[in-house]
Amino acid sequence: MDCLFCKIIAGDIPSKKVYEDDVAFAFLDISPWQKGHTLVIPKRHSVDVLEDDEVLAEIGHAVARVGRLLKDKLGADACNVVSNAGGASGQEVFHTHVHVIPRFADNPGIGNMRAEVTADLDEVHQTLV
Repeated sequence: MDCLFCKIIAGDIPSKKVYEDDVAFAFLDISPWQKGHTLVIPKRHSVDVLEDDEVLAEIGHAVARVGRLLKDKLGADACNVVSNAGGASGQEVFHTHVHVIPRFADNPGIGNMRAEVTADLDEVHQTLV
């Protein structure tokens, strides 16, 4: 398989590992949005969280542990937990991954960004149900 993250798990490509267990692997993002930005991935190949009903449950404990690690060791005040699903969402590596991004009170970053979107909530709701 020609998957970058599978190669990282196999040790064929080096990474800055911060957590590992039987089902999950976490390493620092090489293009971080914030100091400590970490990716948590399943050890088994999965394309994204929408294609695989089980994958988030499998790695959820690792996401939580990494978030606590970033808060404890880096002094972060909070974390963003984000998973892109599909190319249009910004996903670049098509192996499920969850971004755990430490946030600091003096630099809240994406936690305070909001797109200017105008939408009729009733109309959107009716479309979805």
